[in-house]
Amino acid sequence: MKAGLLLLVIAGVMVAQNLPDVLKQGESVFNKTCATGYCHGARGAAGGAPRIAARGFDQSFINNTVQRGVPSTAMPAFGTALSRADLTAVVAYVASLNGVASPTIVANRGGPPSPPVTRLTGDAARGRDLFSDAVRSFGRCSTCHEIGGIGIPVAITIAKVPADPAALKALATPQVSTATVGSDSMPALMLGKKSNAVIFYDLTTAPPVLRTESPSAVQTSDGSNWRHARVIGSYTDAELSAILSYLRTVVKP
Repeated sequence: MKAGLLLLVIAGVMVAQNLPDVLKQGESVFNKTCATGYCHGARGAAGGAPRIAARGFDQSFINNTVQRGVPSTAMPAFGTALSRADLTAVVAYVASLNGVASPTIVANRGGPPSPPVTRLTGDAARGRDLFSDAVRSFGRCSTCHEIGGIGIPVAITIAKVPADPAALKALATPQVSTATVGSDSMPALMLGKKSNAVIFYDLTTAPPVLRTESPSAVQTSDGSNWRHARVIGSYTDAELSAILSYLRTVVKP
């Protein structure tokens, strides 16, 4: 069976290629450039960097992140480091790992301009570094939250910054419910309920696991005893205070 053609928009030039060939090229680029052991694992699995497969990332997020990188992390910008063909192919490959069946990539070499950088000092600057502290692996805030272009937007941005570390640890998240699959119950961040699938993040472990279950196999109920204290245990109260200072500086109500 012939696969459909993938329409690639590269610097205003329309290029039609066979999708399997593009994905094969993208996988090769990913394996040489991104799946290096201390970065992402093969096929987007977790390695030194977080898992990027089956995370529910959309086309725009993948394109921007690959081209612009993630500031203050080990994720570099590939917008000018890769050829246009390789850039387009690797973005398409990562999109396919996230369930995008027919990716259409706008690969504007160099990417869109980066947003203005807020100059931080003192506790706010220290908090920014702690927010995405690589040595904490998945125990860092940026595993689930994106602030100022740093991190992965699994969960919504905190709209109201807690007053202190104790309030942060006790913070309840109204979007988290309880999902039961067979005999297992878990805190779940629901993404969608369709006639043929229930899609949610299982928050039992870090990083969260994106699950797709049959509606007949999963039961959901409102509310959960899940608290932020379960996932921020790698930070001391002093470090959390610095992170809160950072959030107060950059989070807009």
